[in-house]
Amino acid sequence: MPVLFVRSRRALAIPVGLGLATALAVVPATAATAAAPSTPTVSEVGTPTSYVVNVLPGLAGSSFYREAVRRAGGEVVYAYDKIGVIVAHSDRTGFAPAIRRTLGVQSAGATRTAPLPAQSTTDTGSPIELSAADLAAAARSNAKAADKDPLEGLQWDLAAIKADKAHEKYLGSDKVTVGVIDTGVDDTHPDLAANFDRGASVNCVKGKPDTSEGAWRPGSGESPHGTHVAGEIAAAKNGVGMSGVAPGVKVAGIKVSTSDGFFYTEAVVCGFMWAADHGVDVTNNSYYTDPWYFNCVNDPDQKALVEALTRATRYAEFKGTVNVAAAGNENYDLASDRITDPSSPNDSTPGDRVVDTSKCFDIPTQLPGVVTVASTGAKGLKSSFSNYGDGQIDIAAPGGDSTVYQTPAPPATSGLILGTLPGGGYGYMAGTSMASPHVAGVAALIKSRHPHAPAALVKALLYAGADDTACGTPYDIDGDGETDAVCEGGTKKNGFYGEGLTNALKAVK
Repeated sequence: MPVLFVRSRRALAIPVGLGLATALAVVPATAATAAAPSTPTVSEVGTPTSYVVNVLPGLAGSSFYREAVRRAGGEVVYAYDKIGVIVAHSDRTGFAPAIRRTLGVQSAGATRTAPLPAQSTTDTGSPIELSAADLAAAARSNAKAADKDPLEGLQWDLAAIKADKAHEKYLGSDKVTVGVIDTGVDDTHPDLAANFDRGASVNCVKGKPDTSEGAWRPGSGESPHGTHVAGEIAAAKNGVGMSGVAPGVKVAGIKVSTSDGFFYTEAVVCGFMWAADHGVDVTNNSYYTDPWYFNCVNDPDQKALVEALTRATRYAEFKGTVNVAAAGNENYDLASDRITDPSSPNDSTPGDRVVDTSKCFDIPTQLPGVVTVASTGAKGLKSSFSNYGDGQIDIAAPGGDSTVYQTPAPPATSGLILGTLPGGGYGYMAGTSMASPHVAGVAALIKSRHPHAPAALVKALLYAGADDTACGTPYDIDGDGETDAVCEGGTKKNGFYGEGLTNALKAVK
């Protein structure tokens, strides 16, 4: 059975027993009402795809730009006027170059390399289900701790960040909501139903909000990833199943992943904008934005994606939302000058490319203001798969690892992270995807204690409360005598753990 390390819709499977910001151009005031934009018309029909077009905030919904998009051979799907981002579809080969030549357009680019709708080329991954041994171990543990939920004995990660001690003092406020921007959340799960915020939930997959009943849930056969993440954050302390890091707060499902497992820019922009305008206090982002692992601002298409998402995350933070994101699962040193990316574009034909990290970014995790989370295992070391980098990682949290590398103390039986699954179940996953929700949960506890704190203060308290974690001895996680990653920095801040391991107990004091 494979052990699955999940960051988003893709899982890194390894066998058990083995090693595991842009300036805005000025648009004349008359542009918004001009009758005939000077945009070349494009007639050649090509592959239908989706685009983001970035203009001056306040003008995205104007008739000027709607007409400009039409003349370039496209149609406006949705306009985020507050940040100047237009989502458009077009089947014309020259749409992007044409719309870029329009007055006031700062950037524009395709959000995908596959036609609408994209067909997945990768596995979404499956969780590892609980075994009879797991359940027996949990039962033995609870014989000595009747105040714990039945499966808490399997959650070594709660003790690692002192969440078990935090729960004795405070569970969090039901006036605080964490938005799970992900594959969807099953709000009918018995450990999530009481803590689910339906009013803050939405489906953003098509780049515009869909609030129809249940639209935020994963469809049949779709990834359980978002539901797992939601349980890690806020599974209720109710005598059923497991407990989340902040079991008294609310979670919202903000679905941005297609049925094939892709997180495209227009959907993610919608997710952040929805969260910002619907009172979401914290967002969790355990994915990277497809189809490029790194988006390079010297490429006109990718530049537009970076700009659109930068505007969306900054707007959300301005509105008070703390954005938390997973660092990634490739054991990349994000602080290095060059990284070889073999996986992009992942919705068509990927190929090796060497990216300049001063111009190419993993989004949303490397965007300004976003909290970047690295993963640790049951022994408190950087997970074998976790990305790292001095000045790139903000904080660390448990995301699991192979028990070959980092074995938890009993009664826990797995080095992975327990979470809720659609349909009322529970299962294990691992990855920075699982680390990020722990930090989101702690941020929610801080917000619960300091309800009027702006995002910047919540982040400052998050970092100040983290447990300093030194680099330690040379990192040889598989014990073969060779260094597997190099940790740079000091005890208080370094490339493996950032400000340190997140601490839930300090968050509630």
